[in-house]
Amino acid sequence: MTVKNMAALYGRSFLTLKDFSQEEICELVDFAKALKDMKKAGKPHRYLEGQNIALLFDKPSTRTRSAFTAACVDLGAHPEHLGKGDIQFGKKESVRDTATVLGRIFDGIQYRGFEHRTIETLAANANVPVWNGLTDIYHPTQVLADFLTIEENIGHLKTRRLVYVGDGRNNMATSLLIGCAKLGMDIRICAPGPLQPDEEILAYANRIADESGGRVMVTADVASAVKGVDVIYTDVWVSMGEEEQLEERINLLRPYQVNWAMLDATGNQDVLFLHCLPAHHDLETEVGKIVYEKYGLTEMEVTDDVFHSSHSVVFDQAENRLHTIKALMAATNGDFSGG
Repeated sequence: MTVKNMAALYGRSFLTLKDFSQEEICELVDFAKALKDMKKAGKPHRYLEGQNIALLFDKPSTRTRSAFTAACVDLGAHPEHLGKGDIQFGKKESVRDTATVLGRIFDGIQYRGFEHRTIETLAANANVPVWNGLTDIYHPTQVLADFLTIEENIGHLKTRRLVYVGDGRNNMATSLLIGCAKLGMDIRICAPGPLQPDEEILAYANRIADESGGRVMVTADVASAVKGVDVIYTDVWVSMGEEEQLEERINLLRPYQVNWAMLDATGNQDVLFLHCLPAHHDLETEVGKIVYEKYGLTEMEVTDDVFHSSHSVVFDQAENRLHTIKALMAATNGDFSGG
């Protein structure tokens, strides 16, 4: 990414993939590749030297917190973690007032939480860049990492065929719909009727795909959805805050488990498997044990053999959260006066 292009992104927030153009998303992915190479070569890239970055977590995290924290340090900034007990959104202080205060103290703000309107209010009042680490509707920084992972493994993104299998209404399905449509990809959402995407989001994706040369498919039929795809993507069947719906989701989504039969049905011996993690693929977690005791399932959205197979690039994805988040933060808030 050139210094000229950096100037076009400087000071902008990133709340959804709607915020950036196709060209800007692709440039961010390219910049992430360069930063990844710089890190592995031990070459400093302290574009946020001397900055203070607020990391707000209404919802807990492993990868998002780790990636933003490490990104801040690599870029020369100080990360300050503020958890659920440290911020007073809507309790003792309004989101607007909190945003105004934080914007006067910090140079940038990451937010991970529940209602998307919270981060919209933050961005409207902070007067510094605000980055979405996850909300109930969108998870855009994850998709940047997904795009980098796909490029690293199978090359260009345009015209690639990606199927998301599972809960088609969640923040991952929504963000993949928008991002893939913007990049001219063939994006397919395979989900049972009650869990298919929001009509407004779907209409937006179709409109953007028409402009980019992409394609959007939504279907409940697994066979037609996975045929010929380059990438199979899935996510947990129940997101944080929806645990009471577990039995209903299991009943709806069992036919959508990613397993060897599904990989074989693609007809692509090199198909990639992606998952944003955490994944319920064994009995080594409390959730896995509870599901096994109650429902007799040893695996949920993906089988253990697929998860650990040569098709799986889930840990590449996890690492790439760091490099793409670093690119995003530097591009929107960095100092490139040195070159």
